[in-house]
Amino acid sequence: MATIAVTGHVNLAEASVAPIEEALRALLARYPATELTGISCLAPGADTVFGDAVLALGGRLVAVLPADDCRARMREGPDAVAFDRLLRAATDVEVMPYRRAGTDAYAAANRLLLGRAELLIAVWDGGPGGRQGGTADAVAAARARGLPVEVVWPAGAARRDPARPAARADRGRRGPGRSDRRGTP
Repeated sequence: MATIAVTGHVNLAEASVAPIEEALRALLARYPATELTGISCLAPGADTVFGDAVLALGGRLVAVLPADDCRARMREGPDAVAFDRLLRAATDVEVMPYRRAGTDAYAAANRLLLGRAELLIAVWDGGPGGRQGGTADAVAAARARGLPVEVVWPAGAARRDPARPAARADRGRRGPGRSDRRGTP
């Protein structure tokens, strides 16, 4: 069985999605479909592209949601449609013990992903992390555990310009915030 987790940027530039998807499919195609399990938080961007690639190859998708309010925090539109579609396709769904998404919830979800995975795929530009639970944090934690990490960032891949309104809206919805903890992960 190949259990592969993903971490990555939520703010992928539109033109980056196709080359990232192609790179992910090539990497995941190394594993027989009957043995492929992908683990994802189903966030927009990298997690969504990864989930689609796993399913397109006939693999099994496991969803790890950082908090109860993950779907409620999304604006209606393509990200919400993709989340709903992937959630329905997931063979297993685990929700972390947090009512509200925030730094603690994202970090707990990453710990669960890394604890179950044999490999971490990072759709990552290699930039420094700015917060606990982010892409760079997950990569550092995986490497500290000795978990293999495959970075996927094909030539020409980019993140959306932070000055664009869509990127500002993403930051406001997904930025660090106070978590309401229901228990200790």
